[in-house]
Amino acid sequence: MDETQKRINKDLILRERLAIERTDMAIDRTLLSFIRTALYFAIAGMTIHGFMRDRFGGWVVLLFGILATLILLAGIYKYRQQKRKLKDNEKHIGDYKLEWEDDVE
Repeated sequence: MDETQKRINKDLILRERLAIERTDMAIDRTLLSFIRTALYFAIAGMTIHGFMRDRFGGWVVLLFGILATLILLAGIYKYRQQKRKLKDNEKHIGDYKLEWEDDVE
């Protein structure tokens, strides 16, 4: 393996590591957006309850609370699922062979 090929491999490994870092941050950002949406639903339910002082106000709070909980649980589930996939794929960094290497050897 000559010096140019070693440099290419190091550059590719660095790019892969940086791509994993970007993906990791994107997964975290997605979880935060799920949390934000769940909070919006919970606050919307309480706000509607403030406007509806009749017998349906409690049901609205309950409905929006359930929706907020489901959104939050879906976000946590997807977060854990994506983190697990990312961790599983991280082991492949640097474990590749360029297409043209087969022709050289």
